[in-house]
Amino acid sequence: MPDLFAPLTFPRGRPMPNRLALAPLTNRQSHDDGRLSEQERAWLVRRARGGFGMTMTCASHVQPNGQGFGGQLAIHSDAFLDGLTSLATDLRGTGTLAVVQLHHAGARAERELVRDRVSASELDGARALTTDEVHQLRDDFVAAAVRAERAGFDGVEVHGAHGYVLTQFLSAETNRRTDAYGGSPENRARLLLEVLAGIRAACGPDLQLGLRLSTERFGLRTLEIRDLVGELFGRGELDYLDLSLWDVTKYAVDDDAQDKPLLELFAELPRGDIRLGAAGKVRTPADAVALLERGADFAFIGRAAILHGEYAQLAQDPAWQPVPMPVDPAYLPGQDVSPAFVDYLRTFRGFLAS
Repeated sequence: MPDLFAPLTFPRGRPMPNRLALAPLTNRQSHDDGRLSEQERAWLVRRARGGFGMTMTCASHVQPNGQGFGGQLAIHSDAFLDGLTSLATDLRGTGTLAVVQLHHAGARAERELVRDRVSASELDGARALTTDEVHQLRDDFVAAAVRAERAGFDGVEVHGAHGYVLTQFLSAETNRRTDAYGGSPENRARLLLEVLAGIRAACGPDLQLGLRLSTERFGLRTLEIRDLVGELFGRGELDYLDLSLWDVTKYAVDDDAQDKPLLELFAELPRGDIRLGAAGKVRTPADAVALLERGADFAFIGRAAILHGEYAQLAQDPAWQPVPMPVDPAYLPGQDVSPAFVDYLRTFRGFLAS
């Protein structure tokens, strides 16, 4: 059986001490201006000390108009370096891999926070980016990765999932551009590919580079995304791919991609030394082991990590089970979940008892 606690090497950088990663969870705990708060630091460091082999921040926006939610960590300016540097130091001191997720919400930017919402094309009240602005967005993703490296993080993950701006470019439903960034699948993937190539060229040889992708929904076609992943594996710029599947056992919704579960459709692609992680209803140690048995190299843990700051230590007992949901909100402060995070969790059906 796969060993959840065996180290995992990547093409670049330090090995991951085990096969359990903290998912990049929206938590709304930082300051309104994007500065790191002590609540968000405590939340992340608790999970790192609790044994996660990789500890990833929430989505951190690379441009001011890319803010997706209140209390979001920001990385679009050197003004945030002090907080980011201290966080990287604290995380790395536990032995975990410290990773920042790079993000731009695009048309999904919070309306109350962002007046000038942008996207690949006009979408839900957001305007289309000009070609020059697409180039600036690419450069700002790269600049954010450089900033994360300066702060001392082991790596960055580019957020290309969940209907945010890079997904809005990938989707033929939301991308109706007529320049080099629209039309064919190759053109719609151009921005993402340029972001990844730019980060690899601008950063040092030890910075780990990951990518989170959705495989369906948000106007995406599963087999088109599978072709893109095959190209990404061949290019060799990535250290790992993070598949956000909602449920790691599910089949695709697209009729032409239902012959195998989604995870297997992507795990069977030749990937060399590039690692594959996946997220989606992985709660117990047995769930994580089953994920590895089906072809993934490591597991991203979300809701169960909210419930247990020491999840990765507790998971050393293969029979251990997280507390059942819904949970009493009074339980969560003991897990370094702040009141702002608890309020956000009220929007998750079935998570809280009241």
